[in-house]
Amino acid sequence: MRAWLIALLAASSTLLSGSPAAHASPPAAADGFRPPFCTLNAGRTTLTVRSGDLNRAVLVYLPARSRGRANLPMVLDLHGSQSTAAEQLTRSGLDATADAAGFLVVAPQGIIDAPPGYRWNVPYVTGTGGPDDEQFLTDTITTLARMGCGDPGRVLAAGYSGGARMVSQYACDHPDRVTALAAVVGLRAGAPRQEADGSFVPDTATCQPDRPVPVMSFSGTADPVNPYPGGGAPYWGYGAEAAAKQWATLNGCRRGPRTITVSEHVSRVHYTSCRGGADVVSYVVQDGGHTWPGSPAIWPPALGAVTQEIDANEIMWRFLRTHTRRTP
Repeated sequence: MRAWLIALLAASSTLLSGSPAAHASPPAAADGFRPPFCTLNAGRTTLTVRSGDLNRAVLVYLPARSRGRANLPMVLDLHGSQSTAAEQLTRSGLDATADAAGFLVVAPQGIIDAPPGYRWNVPYVTGTGGPDDEQFLTDTITTLARMGCGDPGRVLAAGYSGGARMVSQYACDHPDRVTALAAVVGLRAGAPRQEADGSFVPDTATCQPDRPVPVMSFSGTADPVNPYPGGGAPYWGYGAEAAAKQWATLNGCRRGPRTITVSEHVSRVHYTSCRGGADVVSYVVQDGGHTWPGSPAIWPPALGAVTQEIDANEIMWRFLRTHTRRTP
């Protein structure tokens, strides 16, 4: 225990893409040992996580109310392409939601250069070579669990745009590591495959989870980057409805889709009676853009409208609270 405290209290101050945060390298721990409480300071801390042969950056936010507690629910918050972990926290505003709810926000950062930020190495669509970002996510979850800070049995894998593609594929390949998936303007159910007529569908060979995964997504019908009906860049291909439908098939859902009006411009499309209670829920924003619903940030006008009729963060947190799984 003393070694853990000394290692973290000796952490120096640093910056992550312009955002101030304490810096710490997670101390090593004997197999099976976990501290009785999380020794991170409240606020933002930049962790260095060793993954493969690389030192990777992870921005972690610990609410002041949760300081000293152990095994908090973890919400991954993956940034989009050409972005950073710090920018993603600003865009999602998940730190404010964590203050109220008491969960741990975990924002890993990509390492492939995509000025002015980074992008993810998403299997099947990014190309050969590059870092193993799926292993990086696993190492991040494991590191925070061994530090006594995060509960590996309560992990919401959330992401925006390219980050949503990354967490979607991670859920396909590592369903044992995530409690639920939450994709904002980027839900995928495998790589896109082009049919003879030129249309795109999910390639079922690239997403074969061996257990159901509860899925939540947010999409805008006026998304200029990832068009709602499909199209855009080759790595998008099929649309939001096709992605949700495929996850409903993977989860063995027997009812749906059922559409309910949530607000003036937002509807909820729900697949239910799924294996293991792994429902598939989609929030569709009429005329919404490539943005995060309820975000407090100022977004580039080219990405379209940001709805304030719903708060994606609050909806995600409720979704995680209603789903649990056995700790691996």
